[in-house]
Formats: sequence, C-alpha cells, structure tokens
Amino acid sequence: MPRVLVIDDDSALRFTLEAVLEDAGLEVEVQDGGEGGLAAFEARGADVVITDLAMQPMDGMAVLEKMRAQDPSVPVMMLTAHGSERVAVAAMKAGAFDYLPKPFDPEELALAVKRAIETRSLRLQNARLRTETALGGRPIIATSGAMQRVLDLVARVAPKDVTVLFLGESGSGKDVMAAALHAHSTRADKSFVRFNAAAIPAELAEAELFGHAKGAFTGAIAARQGWFQSAHGGTLFIDEVGELPPALQAKLLRALQSGEVQPVGGRAEQVDVRVVAATNRELAADVKAGRFREDLFYRLDVVSIRVPPLRERSEDIVPLATSFVRTYAERYGMGSVEIEPALLEAFQKQSWPGNVRELENTIARLLAVAADDKLTLALFRSLGSPHAATFASPDPGPSHPLRRRVEAFERSIIAEQFEAAGKNQSETARRLGISRPALIEKLHKYGLVNGRDS
Repeated sequence: MPRVLVIDDDSALRFTLEAVLEDAGLEVEVQDGGEGGLAAFEARGADVVITDLAMQPMDGMAVLEKMRAQDPSVPVMMLTAHGSERVAVAAMKAGAFDYLPKPFDPEELALAVKRAIETRSLRLQNARLRTETALGGRPIIATSGAMQRVLDLVARVAPKDVTVLFLGESGSGKDVMAAALHAHSTRADKSFVRFNAAAIPAELAEAELFGHAKGAFTGAIAARQGWFQSAHGGTLFIDEVGELPPALQAKLLRALQSGEVQPVGGRAEQVDVRVVAATNRELAADVKAGRFREDLFYRLDVVSIRVPPLRERSEDIVPLATSFVRTYAERYGMGSVEIEPALLEAFQKQSWPGNVRELENTIARLLAVAADDKLTLALFRSLGSPHAATFASPDPGPSHPLRRRVEAFERSIIAEQFEAAGKNQSETARRLGISRPALIEKLHKYGLVNGRDS
C-alpha cells in the first residue's frame, strides 16, 4: 500500500488530511512540524510527502530542501494559504511536485496524491531499467529479506552523493549493488565506470586510474585519459580497493579530498566524480596492520554496505538459478530448459563459497554439457563438485565426447577470464576460484601461455 507522510503544525488539518487519504486507500503517517517530519522520513521513508508551507521553526521550504537532498525521487507536495501563490511557484522551482491551496477539495487532494504516487512509480521503474542496462539487461534478484534490506539501503543512500564502500565476499554481487546505486543516483544519466584494482599490475595502475601525458613513459606515444577523467560527472566504481599499492592510495585520497587528479607526467585536473568502492578484505584490520591508509579508509567508509554471501540468503538461490538458466539457454541457442526439482534442492544445500558468481558458472557449465533441454541432479553430480576447478567425466577415456566438450568449455572460460584480467595470473585465479599453481597448469595444458610466461 502506498505510504503518505503528512507534515503540518495544525492538529485539525492533520486529522482531516489523515481521514481523507485513508478513505482513498492510502497508508498515512502524520507529524507535527518539520523536524518531526524529517526524522520520520529518515526512519521510515514515504512514497509521497505533503507538507504545510508556513510552519515554525522549520518551514515547508526547508523541509523540501532537506528531503530533496535525501531522496529526489519522492514527490513533495505543498499546502499553501490563500495569497501564497508566489511562494508556491518558488517551491515548484525548488523541486516541489505540486501545491494545494487551502481550503482544499478532498477529491482533488486524493487525485493529486495518486498522481504523485504514479509519478514516483514511473521514476523507480526507470531507475530499475537503468540498473538492468548497467547489468547487461539482467534484473536484480533479491527475494530474501537480507537482500531486500541491502536494496533498501542502496536506494536511500544513492541520491545523497556520498562515498559508499561495499563489503562482502568475492562473487556476492558488490558490483551489481554499485551499478544499482549509480542507477538510482542523481548522476544516473552520466557514465558508470568500473576499475578493478586487482586486475591491473601495480606499475600500470596509476596511469590507468589517473591517465598519462604523451611521453610520460616508454610506450606513451599519446596522452590518455584515466578512469577518473572518463567518469567525470558520473560514478567511478573501484573494485578490490584494498589491493591498491600504498603510493596509489595517497593519490586516491587526494582525489577524494580535493577533486583533483594528476595524470602521470601531466598537470593536475579537476574532476567531478562520485567514488564507490568495494572490497572482500577486512580493511579495518589492514589499517591496524599498516597495509591500508587510515585516512583513506575513513574517506571511503562514509557509508558501508555489507552484501551478504549466498549461504546467508538461501531464498535467492532458486530464483537466481532459474534466471541464469534462461540467460545461458538463450546465449547457447537452446529452447526452454527444464530444471529437475532435485537439482534445485541440491543447489540450496550447497555452501557456495564463490557465491552468486559460482552459481552462475555452475549453471553455464551444466547447460554447456547437457545432452538435451533438461538439467538433472545426475548431470550435476557427473561434473564433480561445483567447487572444483576441473570436471570429472563419467568415463575417463580421452575419446569420450562429454569429456571433450567439457574441456573445450573449460578452456573458453579460462581464456575469457585470463584476457579480462589483463593476463594477470593472480587475478585470473581469484576470478575462477582456484589456486595460482592450478591455473598455471591449465594455462599450459590449453596452450594459453608458453614457458616464459609462467
């Protein structure tokens, strides 16, 4: 049920508004004055806010300004006395959705509020579409209460343009939440730029992040923008921020403090960028151990949001698996795929140390080797543990067709991740959830490196 927050210092008017809106089928909360209204909005939110313009000590314009800063997507409607039309127009210019002169007609009030609710619904729908666009067309799957709370916090923080630090295990979906935050922010129509600090060698990270001037180093045949410059006006997402080398941590701190970045070999430039970061490390412990700058940690940790691992939100496993099956069946040119209930039950019993990424990779593997349009528990077991880096063929013979298909698929996955990680072996191993020695063995097995590369 849509929720309306009414703010007015006139008790009789609060009573009337509450009765009219409840008769219209809406949930209503009333607050006496601007300060109480702001506290209620911060604690419980609202789909529409109705506030009187003339209140003391905090008037309706101050309420509008603070609520717009908290969540620009919420329509704020002004109640104005006769003769206050000029002030009401000023409120509209400041971002108010509408104004209602007193005395008001109950039916007109109910219609105006419902129109505001529809407007907010469209805004949220557009934000969801922007999120799906940022995620390559995928919706966010969040059935569990734990993920619903994360999404609620993301939606509340997104419009406030503060630095946000996402915490959680690898593969839990921190990058997805960062994209959602950007899509709900005031910068949604600008760039969302991703930078993975663990995927770039330390000696190249500075030039990648801040850019470089022509001739700044061997091979710099032309000036190049860094990720900060590319994200100007938008959001820069720094994944695995805990992997930044100490010298680069200092430069990132300067950028956060002053909005100024300095390309390698070039002059300082001003940028307007919102930084969102993520890490699977315990940064507070790294600060105590001297591995991460304390001042940078507090700059990044203005708001921290923990994304829970998949084992703590088991309600999401089945809808996630179903969504991944549709995605990969379409990618592989398959028709409708049936999932055996026993397989879904087995999925829910897994611990999934690789989290959502591991579940997705498992679904991709199963569909790659499926003999028909059905995924079964027997097929899942035939591939061995989903946590293993290799697949166990039902027949160890080298000529078995299933084994050849599995190895071809495994090679393509490793090659894809190796290229995506800039051929950084440690980052590739992390992405695949295997040890570096195991990765090196497979790189040689599939001819992806030669002897000198290891």
